[in-house]
Amino acid sequence: MPTSPPIRIEVVTAFLKEQSAPEDGRYAFSYTITLRNDGEQPAKLMSRHWIITDANGKVEEVRGDGVVGEQPLLNPGQGFRYSSGAVLDTPVGTMQGSYRMRAADGQQFEAAIPTFRLAVPGLLH
Repeated sequence: MPTSPPIRIEVVTAFLKEQSAPEDGRYAFSYTITLRNDGEQPAKLMSRHWIITDANGKVEEVRGDGVVGEQPLLNPGQGFRYSSGAVLDTPVGTMQGSYRMRAADGQQFEAAIPTFRLAVPGLLH
């Protein structure tokens, strides 16, 4: 199997109190993702696949082209950062998934998005 360009993914999350309504079971979160191409050839982000799970075990899958309306091309050493959001029915949940990437040589590969937690601050110790 050919070596795929290593894509490093970092995530920062935040609880959006002003967009949440806990009394109605609505908890809004933002997440900022930074992708970095640590490989030796350019790679283009083609699509995304998210698995969002709330504390009740409800799972939502989201698939789509690109991210925030873009299909960024990451040259070696280059990064791309974007922010998006998710709304859960519970104050805690997780997200994970993958990006489908296409390397300059035409090879497609998956860049795994590690599981990260969405949680209202102060709720977990």
